[in-house]
Amino acid sequence: MNDITLSVAQKALEAAIKKAEELGTKMDIAVVDAGANLKAFVRMDGAWLGSIDIAIRKARTARFFDMETGEIGKLSQPGGPLYHIEHSNGGLITFPGGIPIRNSQGEVIGGIGVSGSTVENDHAVALAGVEAIRSLL
Repeated sequence: MNDITLSVAQKALEAAIKKAEELGTKMDIAVVDAGANLKAFVRMDGAWLGSIDIAIRKARTARFFDMETGEIGKLSQPGGPLYHIEHSNGGLITFPGGIPIRNSQGEVIGGIGVSGSTVENDHAVALAGVEAIRSLL
């Protein structure tokens, strides 16, 4: 599989929603394909409108650089090797909540981005989405 399918993307959303509910949060959750194009999206009832764009940008950022957004954030601090990278590509998000999605061969086939709570919760919800589909890839 070189690209995430709609069916798999929807399963990631379902798992992420379940985790958000367990945490008592309302999230915006985006899944992008291998080309960083939006594949699936959900805005939980009551989730912040402002987090829609952030979730999509986290998913795209994770795919653009094939690394977790929190890791990019560490590298983009003042004096870091990626300082100001968030200004590239039409605007990136460089704090936790975006994770690349890899197939069983380790190839990146998409990304998931979550926004709507603390960055720790955002990351936990994104990770739940990725872990739920791992066996399908």
